[in-house]
Amino acid sequence: MKFRAKIVDAACLNHFTRVSAMIAKLAKTCTLRISPEKLNFVLSDRVASGGVSMWCELEQENFFSEFQMEGISAENNAIYLDLTAENLSRALKTAQNARALKIKLTNKHFPCLTVSIELLSVSSSSRVVTHDIPVKVIPRKLWKDLQEPTIPDSDVSIYLPALKTMKSIVEKMKNISNHLIMEANLSGELNLKIETELVCVTTHFKDLGNPLPASEDASQERPPEQMAEVHIDIRKLLQFLAGQQVNPTRAVCNLVSNKIIHFDLLHEDVSLQYFIPALS
Repeated sequence: MKFRAKIVDAACLNHFTRVSAMIAKLAKTCTLRISPEKLNFVLSDRVASGGVSMWCELEQENFFSEFQMEGISAENNAIYLDLTAENLSRALKTAQNARALKIKLTNKHFPCLTVSIELLSVSSSSRVVTHDIPVKVIPRKLWKDLQEPTIPDSDVSIYLPALKTMKSIVEKMKNISNHLIMEANLSGELNLKIETELVCVTTHFKDLGNPLPASEDASQERPPEQMAEVHIDIRKLLQFLAGQQVNPTRAVCNLVSNKIIHFDLLHEDVSLQYFIPALS
């Protein structure tokens, strides 16, 4: 089992640093899945038991100038590593203005992702800063719990408003209630709603637009103005919104009534899927 990779392009390095910072805000610990073509950051808290799940995917060729990996075997050519997301993010933050960054799977009495950063010093000679990030290698028998999530058939899909706007609204709502109702319809309307014994507050968004359904008959049966609603933990929504440092190229929300909300975001060439289950 081997893995080594290198980034020399400054824009790629900055983008990779931003992705790792986003992941650190979304998950305390996560799984890094390494395959010949892709890197995935995976969070698989059981949705059935009320946890969120995440699948972030990036094509390695869009980031790395060198990329070599050998999985556990020829037919299972992948590596799954558990790590603390903040450790990776912190290491990459020291790579600003770096000449090059290397990541390697090493064994230093315990498995590590070793991040070596080549920095230019004032005298134009370079110095190397090294971070050893402890990881846990996940055995093959546990991989089945860490596969790409199946996307549920949604009742309503809608484009999201600016995420910063959503975040500032949800932050204010969190001061009043721990629960939030998110509802949307096929007329491009989205409502964020909180209800307590004393107050009911709703924020309305209009004309957001709806993506075309994957199957023709999926939406034809549903009246356009009929709302699909999901009750969720407001803190889980806020954590998702806080992780979005850059407005994505595309942001879609899929609602399955009273079951789950699936966020599908595209940041340039990085895709992020995030699932928040309904409160039982």
